Amino acid sequence: MLNQCNFIGNVGGDPEIRSTQNGQEIANLSLAVTETWKKDGQKQQKTEWVKVVVYSEGLVNVVKSYVKKGDKLFISGKLQTRKWQDQSGNDRYNTEIVLQGFGGTITMLGGRNDTQAEPVQQEPEFNVSDLDDEIPF
Repeated sequence: MLNQCNFIGNVGGDPEIRSTQNGQEIANLSLAVTETWKKDGQKQQKTEWVKVVVYSEGLVNVVKSYVKKGDKLFISGKLQTRKWQDQSGNDRYNTEIVLQGFGGTITMLGGRNDTQAEPVQQEPEFNVSDLDDEIPF
């Protein structure tokens, strides 16, 4: 059996970090996954919102330290549906991508927007006229 989902998208808001009663931290975030295509020469797109729950301690630390609204991420985890009851006693369902254990990964894509890249030193150009006309052999 295989339960593995992969998504690339942009974080919809700053992640929410919660703690369970026993002190374990959990990260929640939403990922905007946009599909783009052309129909009759017109660009079309559709965005799906994917709920992501991170239980792995190491990944929670990554989310806390580095992930912010707008960041592009590659998420790999398991699809899971939770059933719960609202205040009126009605059954409700949440479908989420769960990252826990060794099966979940987060890869940050793209550069950081809040840092400037160091300027690249360009080597002086090599000019053929700089060579001697005489061949030493």
